[in-house]
Amino acid sequence: MPSELSQIAPAKLNLALHVRRRRDDGYHDLETLFCFLGHGDCLTVGAADALSLEIVGPFADELAVDEDNLVLRAARLMAGQAACAAKAHIILEKNLPIASGIGGGSADAAAALRLLNRLWGLDWSPVRLAELGLALGADVPVCVHSRYCEAQGVGDVMTFSAPILPDNTPILLVNPKQAISTPAIFKGWDGIDKGALPKARSLTALQHEMRNDLTPSAVAICPEIKRILDALGETNAELVRMSGSGATCFAVYADTAKRDAAQRTIETRFPDYWTLASHTLNHDF
Repeated sequence: MPSELSQIAPAKLNLALHVRRRRDDGYHDLETLFCFLGHGDCLTVGAADALSLEIVGPFADELAVDEDNLVLRAARLMAGQAACAAKAHIILEKNLPIASGIGGGSADAAAALRLLNRLWGLDWSPVRLAELGLALGADVPVCVHSRYCEAQGVGDVMTFSAPILPDNTPILLVNPKQAISTPAIFKGWDGIDKGALPKARSLTALQHEMRNDLTPSAVAICPEIKRILDALGETNAELVRMSGSGATCFAVYADTAKRDAAQRTIETRFPDYWTLASHTLNHDF
């Protein structure tokens, strides 16, 4: 077995997010399109005599090493299911903002499952890892796969297909560095079913027939989101939208020159905001 392994925990975007209904269990039935990026947090796992977690990186100070940490929960859950000792030293390089709607915590937990699967020599399939990850959060299963898909239910019923946005499509992410509560955003949803995802899977359909139903609720809690969306709408983008429950917004561009020019514009206008110039990536884990 290897003594140390590293892997990216790719950021995820909800290209569209249609909320269909509130469920009796407190969750919501969704229809969403996930895509993943070539940037994210990074995890390294190594052999050790006990389980430990070290957090480094630009957002390390905003994440606690405690019993609720998703990476540690993932490690303990996996060890329990495998009936093995939870022994590993894990280093999490936290590059993405906390509670930002781009799957940071879920992606970290998913990467931990993938890496510990190899470190501990379990040889579990991605499907089994995804099933295990659902106990950690609704977005963990799709983050285990980290490739474009349509998801329904709470996000756990996945259908993989050809992506609307091809690999290396330039994308700019912007976050006002304001963490917002996902439960609060869902609680603020107006409860109106505005319709399913259209059958067409094209950029035109994505632009004109799809939406993020949580945007109004998120804007009510974090008005900076609307300012970001409006600003991105002035940058020659192909698509501008909020991801997940926010507060991260993204814009899709025809080429890297337009994306990079947009990043300069946004950073000049909002110097305190976080930005990331990235691209789509279908990574088969």
